[in-house]
Amino acid sequence: MFEVVEKLDKELFLFLNQINSPVWDTIMWHISGKLQWIPLYLLLLVLLFKKYGKDVWKVIIGAVLVIAIADQVSVKLFKEVFERYRPCHNLEIRDIVHIVNQKCGGKFGFVSSHAANSFAIAVYVGLLLRRKYNRILVLLLSWAAIVSYSRVYLGVHYPMDILCGSILGGSVGILVYMFVKRITNIKA
Repeated sequence: MFEVVEKLDKELFLFLNQINSPVWDTIMWHISGKLQWIPLYLLLLVLLFKKYGKDVWKVIIGAVLVIAIADQVSVKLFKEVFERYRPCHNLEIRDIVHIVNQKCGGKFGFVSSHAANSFAIAVYVGLLLRRKYNRILVLLLSWAAIVSYSRVYLGVHYPMDILCGSILGGSVGILVYMFVKRITNIKA
């Protein structure tokens, strides 16, 4: 069964990865970056401050916690345990993988830390802001999905890496949200 899923994952990866162009290479490279999203993070901080005022520090500590947990779990409990090669390191297909700017990343890719981290923060902040800004959760989940897809486009993750990373991140986001809400008595 696992072999069938892995084969389908590889075939879907190759199909998606081969849909590329120089213009999209540049766009996806920037989407996958971290510094490009600083304006979004600042906007989210402003929205959190507007909603929580002097208690904003409580939800910011939760945001730091959500990223730390998602990132460490994705590496320590998944990448270092499963040791699944990234597509760009897979000897069977690496010669046909479209890689942008010759960047492949570390040897192992299951699960995607980009997917885990972006979905963790999207779910956590989206839940915190959803009542005041009713479409924010959908917008943040869309952002996380685009960031995650960019990793397939760039040749560094299989779709299953992304799917499992997004499930991990979303779960961490929900759990930390519930934890912060419970111990701080903030109104979400």
